[in-house]
Amino acid sequence: MTSFQTYARAWVSNLRGDTLSGLVVALALIPEAIGFSVIAGVDPKVGLYASVVIAIVIAFAGGRPAMISAATAATAVVMVDLVRDHGVQYLFAATILMGLIQILAGLLKLGRLMRFVSQSVMTGFVNALAILIFLAQLPELIGVPTATYGLIALGLAIIYGLPRLTRAVPSPLVAIAVLTAVTAAFHLDVRTVAHLGALPSTLPSLSLPQVPLTFETLHILLPYAATLAAVGLLESLLTAQIVDDMTDTGSSKNRECAGQGVANIASALFGGMGGCAMIGQSVINVSSGARGRLSTLVAGSFLLVLLVALQDLLAVVPVAALTAVMIMVSLNTFSWRSLAALRTNPLPSSAVMLATVAMVVATRDLALGVLVGVLLSGVFFAGKVSRLNRVTSDLSPDGRVRTYRVTGQVFFASARTFADAVDVLEPVERLVIDVHAAHFWDISAVAALDSVVLKARARGHEVEVVGLNAASATLVERHGTHDKPGASLAVH
Repeated sequence: MTSFQTYARAWVSNLRGDTLSGLVVALALIPEAIGFSVIAGVDPKVGLYASVVIAIVIAFAGGRPAMISAATAATAVVMVDLVRDHGVQYLFAATILMGLIQILAGLLKLGRLMRFVSQSVMTGFVNALAILIFLAQLPELIGVPTATYGLIALGLAIIYGLPRLTRAVPSPLVAIAVLTAVTAAFHLDVRTVAHLGALPSTLPSLSLPQVPLTFETLHILLPYAATLAAVGLLESLLTAQIVDDMTDTGSSKNRECAGQGVANIASALFGGMGGCAMIGQSVINVSSGARGRLSTLVAGSFLLVLLVALQDLLAVVPVAALTAVMIMVSLNTFSWRSLAALRTNPLPSSAVMLATVAMVVATRDLALGVLVGVLLSGVFFAGKVSRLNRVTSDLSPDGRVRTYRVTGQVFFASARTFADAVDVLEPVERLVIDVHAAHFWDISAVAALDSVVLKARARGHEVEVVGLNAASATLVERHGTHDKPGASLAVH
């Protein structure tokens, strides 16, 4: 099957399932898009426009059919300081730059870098995101009218209780409807969506961000754009892998990187914030029967219809309802099983997860937290592999020859152990370094071998290195300095 046939099949192979699941997702996107706008500190229309545009564009440009992309909490929490300090126009400009970085990542095929993100880092990322979402709700929980707490409690009761009775309608949507009715019926003096800013009254229009085109502007935008790009790609690729596993199908991760970039640029040009794939909504979409691109297109298109038709109704929704939804998103996002697993998982894995969470919560920088987690994973892995390196020795019966047998991987983390194990001061005539069961990986390993051979030779010992495999021998021949008269290299 050609790539065109595969692409076409992703549109028409599941028309009924994709259409119905897309309608469900569109309904569920409304409260989350508004809630994420609140987190970012922008008008609700910015998140709603973003969800519409990103979903429609990614349906065509993305690499993972049936995955839902829109405004998300992962990107919203990164935007807070930028919007507060510089305004929404700088957010639009940063989102365009974010998209360009993501397109570049796709062209450079950086999607394959996901293989270096361990499960512990992913879990830490998800848990930190959940904590940041909850912390963003604190302003709506402190110093508010007493009625607000009652509404939030009622909303959570509906969100978690209704699915026990029926799943025909998304429970967050029911919670919003009920809390809106209660607020209106009892004339409760609580904040509503109208207090948060302007809702969309027209279709989004195309415009460029109104920011000065200077290096100072770039200096402001680049750190935010890079963080947004990294966080967006991380969550998108993680979600793509989850959908791959749920549907037993593959996807193009590099195309998804570029597609996310195109969608974010389009979002900013139409007055939307940056976004990425949504783990929760993608799972809802697939669980509802979606398998193709049509589901994502239907979700974005129907959301736009709902905004135009229900604009007046959205204005009277109490903020407490959105707070309840966001608390639900926080609780459902957090991996509670990871807490119990702390007692059974290997200590390095638990340390990586906790370090990722701590760094993200402390800095509010999801990308930095993931970077720390990946680096720490690498350190622990290198330490574990280095312990697999072993050096044993025996002395010939006449006491003239000492043979060292090296087993395992010799690289930067184990090279010093190897070098220290060889006693160049021992009064023997000849040293044999047998590396039949070893592999030399890098110049640190070669440097350690050089050090041993040259020091032994300087003390009058004859040195022979035997058993280098082909790859190790090539590395030694290219970078080594000890293979001169007085030391021989025997490759077997």
